Amino acid sequence: MTINIPDTNNERIIIVGGGFAGITLAHRLAKTNYQIVLLDKNNYHQFQPLFYQVAMAGLEPSSIAFPLRKMFQKRKNVFIRVAEVLSVDTEQKEVQTSLGTLSYDHLVLAMGADTNFFGNENIAAKAIPMKSVGEALYLRNAILEDYEKAITTTDFEERQGLIDIVIVGGGPTGVEVAGALAEMKQYVLPKDYKELDCDEVDIYLIQSSASLLKGMSTEASVKAEEFLKRLGVKIRLNTRVTDYDGRYVYMNDDTKIRTDKVIWAAGIVGNTIQGIGETHLTRSRRLKVDEYNQVIDCEHIYAIGDVAQMELGEYPYGHPQVAQVAIQQAKQLADNFKARLKEKDQKAFQYKDLGSMATIGRHLAVVDLPRFKFQGTFAWMMWLVVHLFSLIGVKNRIFVFINWVWNYMTYDQSLRLIIKPFSKKKENTIV
Repeated sequence: MTINIPDTNNERIIIVGGGFAGITLAHRLAKTNYQIVLLDKNNYHQFQPLFYQVAMAGLEPSSIAFPLRKMFQKRKNVFIRVAEVLSVDTEQKEVQTSLGTLSYDHLVLAMGADTNFFGNENIAAKAIPMKSVGEALYLRNAILEDYEKAITTTDFEERQGLIDIVIVGGGPTGVEVAGALAEMKQYVLPKDYKELDCDEVDIYLIQSSASLLKGMSTEASVKAEEFLKRLGVKIRLNTRVTDYDGRYVYMNDDTKIRTDKVIWAAGIVGNTIQGIGETHLTRSRRLKVDEYNQVIDCEHIYAIGDVAQMELGEYPYGHPQVAQVAIQQAKQLADNFKARLKEKDQKAFQYKDLGSMATIGRHLAVVDLPRFKFQGTFAWMMWLVVHLFSLIGVKNRIFVFINWVWNYMTYDQSLRLIIKPFSKKKENTIV
């Protein structure tokens, strides 16, 4: 069965993935003479940098998601299909999806990355990742449900398991989650859960290396650690989590922590598709690409964003897996596709580092720019502005801004709802 896409005399470009890379490429090619088919398992784009605020009840999921069809509703040559890509036939130039088969002239893989559990099946089964809106909502429910249980639990150890949280991974996600949880402990729990002794609540941040925010400056790392300790987060550096059984986190120094919740932010691994051989993959499951983002030895197949590894120049292990790399690679690939139509030479990709940033809490953030590094209130304000204007959709920006202002003025998050999935129960039949 083939997917119902109109026949065309124009070359067809299939883009797999509606993340930063995929939607940027589709936007840039929307007015060209290519037929664009965008495939994604969701019908919306997710703004990943703010997942943690959904998990911490600071934002609604709809505020950081945007429908793909609305994004391209005025572009007649862009077709959206909600489907999972199962495999690629490079000889027949076809992709097999959950909806059927579709041929391509050019295939662009932009399906991003998933959580890396480093082969530990126990951790994969029991820890909570945060790579989608659904996972962020699951974490929000888990935290709130455990606080509800904790206020009626008299056994000290069982209560500690419910209220103590371990975050594994000291990158931007881990640091931001730890800061948000610390502020929830400080400002929200005393008001919502008066029966709970908030001094019993412990938030742990476990990092395997000697510093936080690897990849950022030493100043940023030192300040982030200082800010988190000021908020009461217990940081353990040079410590590796070896196992988690659902009750205890075990570490390589023979210590353990009692907790019912482990938030895993320790690494990512590229999403793969059957048909692209193991020889094209790195150890982190990223696809090896040349300076034009073409997958090595795969004609007419490209990879951009987190799933691509371009080992050139000052990036012998590939570019950092951040949004700016994905966006810049998509823009350059779009320019090269346009140049192809005009029979002009294509240009190699060159990454322009615009800087990096992370927020820890109210008035607490770190920013590394190419020429300047600063921390504190101004860095926090800059983080807010950059993320607000990076959101897609005017309505989303307005809603997020209103939520941020409300949270700032009231020291409160107003979205602490436990939303459970609906399941229709079978009615008892009396015979």
